[in-house]
Amino acid sequence: MIGFVFALPLKEEKLKNSKIAFYWSLVPGLGQAYNGKWVKSISIVGLELAAYAAWIENKDSYNNFKDTYPLPKHRYLQKRNKYAWWIGFIYVYGMIDAVVDAHLHNFDHLMASPLESEKKRKIKDAE
Repeated sequence: MIGFVFALPLKEEKLKNSKIAFYWSLVPGLGQAYNGKWVKSISIVGLELAAYAAWIENKDSYNNFKDTYPLPKHRYLQKRNKYAWWIGFIYVYGMIDAVVDAHLHNFDHLMASPLESEKKRKIKDAE
């Protein structure tokens, strides 16, 4: 896609550096953006924001508990802690995903074995 947009052949596409992807991934979603995975980037940012919003909501409900709330007070504490864990899991997942995507960015090109082209040449020579 990048080669098409910028009118470059795919072989001239820059390799992605895993170390740079890691540094970019310190900010949620930027590692995926560095790798050109825009849907993943938006998903990571959206999940982080949703988990953070739920954490804030449950923290406020726990700290300002009133008897009119539908759940007992300890449930808001449990939900707050659960969303704190989710924030961490999503953050670490985004970092690992960005590094792995950068590392495997050129996988198809690297795995195009010269043996395949040699086999085809031998078959043509035999014909």
